Amino acid sequence: MHIKRAVDQELIHWRNEKQAKPLLIRGARQVGKSTAVRHLAAQFEYFLEINFEEQRQVHKIFEGDLDPADLCEALSALYNVPIVPGKTLLFFDEIQVCIPAISSLRFFYEKYPLLHVIAAGSLLEFALAEIPSFGVGRVRSMFVYPFSMNEYLDAIGESALLEMKRKASAEKPLPEPVHQKLLQHFKRFLVLGGMPEVVATYVESRDLIRCGRVLDDLIISLKADFAKYKKNIPFLRIAEVFDSVIRQSGGKFIYSKAAHESSYKQIKEAVDLLAMGGLVIPVTHSAANGIPLGAETNNKNRKLLLLDTGIFQRLLQLNIGELLSETDFDVINKGAIAEQYAGLELLKAASCYRQEELFYWHREAKSSNAEVDYVVQKSGQIIPLEIKSGKKGSMRSMNVFLEEKHSSYGVRFSLENYSQYGNTLVIPLYAVGDWYDQTDTKK
Repeated sequence: MHIKRAVDQELIHWRNEKQAKPLLIRGARQVGKSTAVRHLAAQFEYFLEINFEEQRQVHKIFEGDLDPADLCEALSALYNVPIVPGKTLLFFDEIQVCIPAISSLRFFYEKYPLLHVIAAGSLLEFALAEIPSFGVGRVRSMFVYPFSMNEYLDAIGESALLEMKRKASAEKPLPEPVHQKLLQHFKRFLVLGGMPEVVATYVESRDLIRCGRVLDDLIISLKADFAKYKKNIPFLRIAEVFDSVIRQSGGKFIYSKAAHESSYKQIKEAVDLLAMGGLVIPVTHSAANGIPLGAETNNKNRKLLLLDTGIFQRLLQLNIGELLSETDFDVINKGAIAEQYAGLELLKAASCYRQEELFYWHREAKSSNAEVDYVVQKSGQIIPLEIKSGKKGSMRSMNVFLEEKHSSYGVRFSLENYSQYGNTLVIPLYAVGDWYDQTDTKK
C-alpha cells in the first residue's frame, strides 16, 4: 500500500522535465526514499533498480571507464532490462557503497541527458563527504524527511479537515470543535511521529501498541548503523553521545556532559557524524542581526533535535496516555517534544531542493536573559518564533527580540486557536507547516 506524500508530486515534476538532471535523494535511513522512487516507476515503461549493497557483482562494471552509454549497455545485459532514454527509470539504491557509481552520475547529465537516473542511499552523506564536488551543477539533490503533520492527516483520511486547516487564519479562526479535533490529532502525531513504517502501521491497524513495537525495531536498526559511521570512532562513544542528545533535549547542548573520558573534539566529531547520518539535527545560535541568518552564528551554542518525535518519545519512555489525554501543555511537552516537532515541521515545509538550517536566538545579560526558540527569514526580514506552554504565557523574549531587531512581527505557536495579539500572530502548533509553507522562504 502506497501512502501519498508531497515528494511524489516533486518526482513527477522532475520526470516531466525535458532534460532532467540525475537526481540524488538524500535523507536519513527509513524515511521513504526508495519507496517514493518505486512509486514513480509506474510512470515509466521500464524500471531497473540496482541495490549496490545487495548486488556486489555490479560494482565491477563501475571499476573501468564511466561512459554512460557503455555502463547502460552492460547493466541492460546483466539485468535483462532495456535502458531506453525517455522510457526507462534507472535507480541506483544504496549507492554510498560504490563510490565510482556516485562519480558516474555527472556523466549521465553530460553525455546521456535524456535518461532518467535516480540515486539514493541510507548513509549517503558519509560518502559525499569524500567527494564533495562530484557533481556540482550536474546532479540535483532532493532532501526527504519523515511524514509531516499534513501528510499524516492526509494518510489517515482527514483530507477535508486538512483543507479547512490550510484556509484558517487569525482573521478566520477554526470553529472550536474543529480546533479541538486537530489538537487531538496533533498529540497523536507527537506520539507516532512520521517514520513511514509507523504511519503505515497506524493507517492499517489504528493500534498504538503495535506502532510502538515498530518504533522499537527502528531504534534498534538505527543504532546498529553507528558501527558504519566511521571506522576510527568507537561505536560506544557515538551511542553515548546519542543518548546524551536525548537527555539534553530542550536546551543548549553541553559537550562536557555528553561522554565520559572524551574530549570536546571527540564529542563534536560524534555529534557531527550523527548529524551526517540524519539522526540529529542542529539548531544553531544566530545573532540574527541580518540576512542570511547563518552569517553570524556560534556553532558552540547549539540545540540538537532528533529526527522524529515518535522515536524521541519512545527513547524518553514518555507516558503515552498522558500525552494523549492531558490538556496541560507542560505534561504534553515533557522533554521539549513540541519544540522538537516545530523544528522538524519547519524543515519538512521548506523546499526539498535545499538542505535547510535551523536557528535560534539567545541573549545573555545580567537579570535580562532572553531566548527565542526559532528565527526564520521572510520577505527580507527575520521573524522570531516561540513555542509556548499552554494557552497563555509571557512573551517577554519575543518582545525583546522584536524591539532589538526591529522585526515587524513574531509568531507564537501554541495550543490556542488562530488569533493575533498586537504584532504577534498566534498559530496552533498543528499548523506550523502551513504557516511556513505560505511564506516566501521556499524561493
